[in-house]
Amino acid sequence: MASVGSVERQIRRVEGFPVAIRQLGRNLRDDRTGLPGYPFHRAAADRMNVAAWKRTRFQPRYPGFEVDVLGRDGRSVHGATLLETVRAEYR
Repeated sequence: MASVGSVERQIRRVEGFPVAIRQLGRNLRDDRTGLPGYPFHRAAADRMNVAAWKRTRFQPRYPGFEVDVLGRDGRSVHGATLLETVRAEYR
């Protein structure tokens, strides 16, 4: 089982953008353990939006947890934003 910080780093490495994992609306400590590792090795399609990524990639593997995809300013990105737009901020 992985820590919150480890899963956040795995997602950043695979998907190309940072995330903040939360539970009950609160950010979790990076050293909290018990989460499965991020199972993907290839990034989701650029044309997928943030809401679809959360629904298809994050939520099925981490039930009971929430996630914010973070923009360059550190704020949560709107669900309609395309992943290619978020990734472009970090290139």
